[in-house]
Amino acid sequence: MTNPASFKYFKTSPEIIRLAVMLYIRFPLSLRNVEDLLHERGIDVSHETVRYWWNRFGPMFAAEIRRKRVQQLRAFSKWKWHVDEVFVKVNGKRHYLWRAVDYEGEVLEAVVTKRRNKAAALKFLKKLMKRHGKAENVVTDRFASYRAALRELGATEKQQTGRWLNNRVENSHLPFRRRERAMQRFRRMRSVQKFAAVHSSVYNHFNQERSLASRDTFKLTRTAALAEWRELGGA
Repeated sequence: MTNPASFKYFKTSPEIIRLAVMLYIRFPLSLRNVEDLLHERGIDVSHETVRYWWNRFGPMFAAEIRRKRVQQLRAFSKWKWHVDEVFVKVNGKRHYLWRAVDYEGEVLEAVVTKRRNKAAALKFLKKLMKRHGKAENVVTDRFASYRAALRELGATEKQQTGRWLNNRVENSHLPFRRRERAMQRFRRMRSVQKFAAVHSSVYNHFNQERSLASRDTFKLTRTAALAEWRELGGA
């Protein structure tokens, strides 16, 4: 759990800091948008303060969320993984964001690389398996580097490819793409990796698959997720 002493030298209350971090990471808002929303609520902070808060507390909150979910993920995410990569611009240069989700849409891992080849695919799959074990099936597109990497890992027979089989991970890119546009691209590769990791944890925490549940169930799970968020960093 995040150490309560992390808030010790901040004049602003932890509740406001949590709210600002949630607004910035969860929704497609710029730093100045968050500043304006907080001002409307009577909270006077600058966008640079919001930037400092998310850089300081975002990774800490994300790590706490992952710790609470890691055992559940290891137990129930091994059935089928959906893996895909998308390009991201970093300071005008093309990089690649590799992402994996399980069969329920839970984001398992996000890794940024400079290249899109066998070595990058192998790096991503090794990190994924180290944290989550081994899946029964790995759904990919027909990109040859996946087959080469899985062959080296001795898991070629687990690969599945198909025209629509990977829609689960394709659709999961959309929330990150919306955030990317709001942030007006990235300046450093490390910034992409940091934000992708934090964003995936926050997305997992609040994602309720609302189209698959009744309105009453959705309201209960949404309230529970918000209550858990408000306890992050607590004693």
